Amino acid sequence: MEGFLIACFLFIVGSVLGWCLEVLFRRFFTAKKWINPGFLTGPYLPLYGFGLAGLYGITLIPIETGSSWGNALAYIAVMTAAMILIEYIAGLIFIKGLKIKLWDYSKRRGNIQGIICPLFSFFWLIVAVIYYFVIDPYVIDAVAWFTNNLIFGFFVGIIFGVFLVDLGHSINLTAHLRKFATENRIIISYEKLKESIHDKFASAKADAKNKLMEKTGNKGKVRPSFLFAFKSRNGLEDALKTYKEEQDTALISGSAAAAAASDAPAEEGQEDSPDVHTE
Repeated sequence: MEGFLIACFLFIVGSVLGWCLEVLFRRFFTAKKWINPGFLTGPYLPLYGFGLAGLYGITLIPIETGSSWGNALAYIAVMTAAMILIEYIAGLIFIKGLKIKLWDYSKRRGNIQGIICPLFSFFWLIVAVIYYFVIDPYVIDAVAWFTNNLIFGFFVGIIFGVFLVDLGHSINLTAHLRKFATENRIIISYEKLKESIHDKFASAKADAKNKLMEKTGNKGKVRPSFLFAFKSRNGLEDALKTYKEEQDTALISGSAAAAAASDAPAEEGQEDSPDVHTE
């Protein structure tokens, strides 16, 4: 029972911290806007929760190489491999089973199926190093405190209850997305769909502001929902159709640009070639 509570504690802590990290990463490095990341609605990413619990479990495995640095390198290597494997399995389940792509590394060099890539595998290595040398000693103390204050387990139970409700809601949402993806033979990018809905809300907000300013001088209050990122003014079906149209347009534009780029060298070569006159 104690081991189960410890695993639950680490899962919740890792999920919440991972969610905070991903929100900041999207805001300042990728989407450049506040986007609720991941599969669930609430502030937790299970991938990081399983990761933290897994890292703690790995440190419990006895590894002896004959030196402290050798032990550290062995633990870090196993931790990095474990995180990459968790990421790959999770991505594969969603893409193959649910027709949903939670993240996309297809534009990164050396990627495998767009699920894992050398760059983010290197990030996992950094996470493993930080965990082993900086976090792990404190995790042991936190786990000791947790086991001596089981009343905290009650709050962890409440969080898990909310988590399970959220999971049920997200599974229902995923069923709708999977149905749409299957009917249209596409893979839905969670992030791009969220951005599409967010941008549509922003456009509607601008229109509402302009109309109300003209009539009353007041500003509109049409805002995208941060937590309920799939909440659309005209319903999920309309948002999915808009998303598909945007992706189709982007695909056509990309194909046209690629065709133009491939034709350009041939045309240049033709222009530069000397004229041949026959008499």
